[in-house]
Amino acid sequence: MSTAPVTDAQEERRRGARALLTSPLLTSGSEEFRLVRKHGGELASWFTHETGWRLVVDAETARLYKTPARLDDATRPARAPRTKVPFTRRRYVLLCLALATLERADGQTTLGRLAEGVLTGTADPVVADAGIVFRMERREERSDLVAVVRLLLEWGVLHRVSGDEEAYLSEASNDVLYDVRRRVLAALPAATRGPSTIEATDPDPDQRLSALTSEVAPDTEELRLRALRHRLTRRLLDDPVVYYAELPEDERAYLVSQRYAITRRITELTGLVPEARAEGVAMVDPDDALTDLRMPEQGTDGHVTLLIATHLTEADGPRDEEQLAAFIKGLAAQHRSYWRKSAAEPAAAAELAAQALDRLAALGLVSRDGGTVTAKPALVRYALAAPTIRKARSRA
Repeated sequence: MSTAPVTDAQEERRRGARALLTSPLLTSGSEEFRLVRKHGGELASWFTHETGWRLVVDAETARLYKTPARLDDATRPARAPRTKVPFTRRRYVLLCLALATLERADGQTTLGRLAEGVLTGTADPVVADAGIVFRMERREERSDLVAVVRLLLEWGVLHRVSGDEEAYLSEASNDVLYDVRRRVLAALPAATRGPSTIEATDPDPDQRLSALTSEVAPDTEELRLRALRHRLTRRLLDDPVVYYAELPEDERAYLVSQRYAITRRITELTGLVPEARAEGVAMVDPDDALTDLRMPEQGTDGHVTLLIATHLTEADGPRDEEQLAAFIKGLAAQHRSYWRKSAAEPAAAAELAAQALDRLAALGLVSRDGGTVTAKPALVRYALAAPTIRKARSRA
């Protein structure tokens, strides 16, 4: 796709758009925030027209209210900032209770007071009936709360004034003082309607989540086509690969007919380049920066992921997760001088295989149904081709 040279203003807008797609909530003090604020009008207009997402910029925050194209995608969980370990169910509950506590807190709070508010919340019968136990009696429980606090620090909701969370892990009496940034806190919920308008007695959390993000059904042909454009642009921006076979019939037909126009507009704003195949479309980043997961990646986990990917591309059909764990176990001895020492432990193969499959699923390269793993078409790009051996030319 040939494009005109990018001007300085276009490059600044591009950097701002990429920053928002990477971190939909930016706070003042960074170069990316300055660029978003400078070009806020044009960026807000683009996101409104192409995705239906609102961009709100003020002196302290820039918030892109992203509505996900799919609510059933569990491949991109919140992760602990330091360890990158996915949040557990309990950590998600603690995060919600911490936010509720901060909403009622003063301008400054401590980790101890935050813990007290969370403990009060977990004592609610609804939380207890859901099987969430949190008493702050064990280091593991304090680690869960600290992971939540560090995520809030990363988001800019909290600003550390004094103290250290690591000391609190060792002894709960070692407190930490924070400033509460209320404007950032208020900008967190990305919903199309206020949570207080949702019927709290609805027993199905999926229904409540759907209601939070539901949009008005289009009642004209123009609005229907606009809604299709929004959904597809969202998926192309968020998903590593968009497969035609996984789209509803109306979205598939619209993407086939409007693929060039949609991808061209995305490229102009973000610099992402479309890779169109018979099976679908992927927006590829030449800079390899606009992603939270990479493939391939260095280290033991990256090598295991690449080995499983290659194995699946050469397989004659789906594989069971147990088979893949056995496959990695069989390779552990062969690669023990390159892999970390713990990879040779008896139970390590299953964990390594599961982590690799989590990554491949998040990248849209495999599908998982129960314990069965099936390679998707885009995985073929990681297949190892047979080497081509060329004969040396004879010298005259």
